[in-house]
Amino acid sequence: MTFSAPFKTQPVDHMKRVSLKDIAKIVGVSPSTISFVLNGKGAQMRISESLSAKIVSAAKKAGYIPNQVAVSLRTGQTKILGLVVEDISNNFFGTLAKIIEDEAERFGYRVVYCSTENDNRKGCELIRMLSQRQVDGYLITPTLGMEPDLMELVSQKKPVVLMDRYFADMDIPYVLVNNFSGVREGLKHFISKGYNRIGFVTVEINLNQMKQRENGYWKTLKENNIIPEKKLILRLKYNYQKEEAVNDICSFIKKNQGLQALFFATNYLGILGLESIKKLGLTIPDDLAMMCFDDHDIFRLFPPGISVIQQPVDEIAKTAVKLLMQQLGQVKNPSKSWQIELPPKFISRGSV
Repeated sequence: MTFSAPFKTQPVDHMKRVSLKDIAKIVGVSPSTISFVLNGKGAQMRISESLSAKIVSAAKKAGYIPNQVAVSLRTGQTKILGLVVEDISNNFFGTLAKIIEDEAERFGYRVVYCSTENDNRKGCELIRMLSQRQVDGYLITPTLGMEPDLMELVSQKKPVVLMDRYFADMDIPYVLVNNFSGVREGLKHFISKGYNRIGFVTVEINLNQMKQRENGYWKTLKENNIIPEKKLILRLKYNYQKEEAVNDICSFIKKNQGLQALFFATNYLGILGLESIKKLGLTIPDDLAMMCFDDHDIFRLFPPGISVIQQPVDEIAKTAVKLLMQQLGQVKNPSKSWQIELPPKFISRGSV
């Protein structure tokens, strides 16, 4: 196979529908090569990822619009992926979705976004809606109660990858951060600074990643000869009202005299924590040290800067898409592992 490199953009008459032949002239390859890539068969036909990326980019710039009905009938694929997350407005999930969209586009796929708001009924309805749209694959942040619908997808041999959380008794590919080790690293940093009365703020929700973070809190304290105290754990309602949650955190801090540090299990809880600490007129870290699982722009900008356990969002998103593309036959060198835990990164700022 030969092609000109680098390719030169040639003028295309945008008054008429852009064809595969037009894209072939732009890139300098045969129309069949263009067809293979745009129909998702690039890897199968041993077309390099760099050439595939050039073809997708050239098609986009030229305004190529495939006849989706014809493509679907011909290939059995819609070139659409379904992305189901907890809350697309959350910083973590919003960033995750954007990277997934960009990464999917490299393979010629588009993405439909949905949010469950951690409501299993809504999650199941969204899966059924995406199934009716005949999406080619699913990237899902599941919530409890979605197990039957996930098993139905598996039984239908639909490509599925779970993100951020998983079900231990279900053999489904997943990618997430190592929640336990993240909390352990953060608490060890607290302890190294001399703190031994450390509070933990989490939410009342029976999800494995939250269990792992709380488990990391208990075990790390015990490993460092600090007796964990139940009264130093605050579990907020998942569907809390903001003002009520801020007041609960304030009451928790005031009730636990001698509290030296607080670890917040998620970034949205950490933001509530900042508001609570400010409301009490306390300073960080002089009156109370603070750390959070998950980063956020606020934590970087808020004086003196909030130390965090940062999730590798970019790597989570790209790994999830790769696992899905493996199932769709779009990746030449598949990963040996289908269930992946990635290491988090501790970022030290002025709050500890």
